[in-house]
Amino acid sequence: MARLRDKYYQEVLPGLVKARGYANVMQVPRMLKIVVNMGVNSTVEKDVFKSLTDDLARITGQRPQIRKARKSISNFKLREGMSVGARVTLRGRRMYEFFDRLVSTVLPRLRDFRGLSRSSFDRMGNYTFGLTEQTIFPEIDADSVKKAHGMDITIVTTGRNADEAREMLRAMGMPFAAGPGAK
Repeated sequence: MARLRDKYYQEVLPGLVKARGYANVMQVPRMLKIVVNMGVNSTVEKDVFKSLTDDLARITGQRPQIRKARKSISNFKLREGMSVGARVTLRGRRMYEFFDRLVSTVLPRLRDFRGLSRSSFDRMGNYTFGLTEQTIFPEIDADSVKKAHGMDITIVTTGRNADEAREMLRAMGMPFAAGPGAK
């Protein structure tokens, strides 16, 4: 079921304790949640918005939360209460299954993929990256897509800094690009 969860507890956790010299296994960084966010243009028709949220539900295995505009902005033709996006927060078993599909199936399917940027970490050890279209996921039939749309994926970790989180994600199989300072 959650192959990467078992890998974390059997290989990654002991390896990081040994490599970093943690006194307690609770100090080792781990993934807390994965947030998949799809912002949608406010001029998109209702049926296209519905198909995008259905695609997001198919990809994540969980019904998305519809995000509404908090205030009106006339330059963007946006009114308060309009649907402007969809978000899914994955935890536990679903998080590990989504991460497994992401690193083993989806990212290798990207054209000219040379790895993810190593610099997309924030100071708290969370990693965010974007995908340009939802059709790279095997759950989505490319012929039935009404509109190709991208999404942002944020991996929230307990790492105290970017180096700890990067080392943990690399051990979990995240394909980072080789570059300056690559280990």
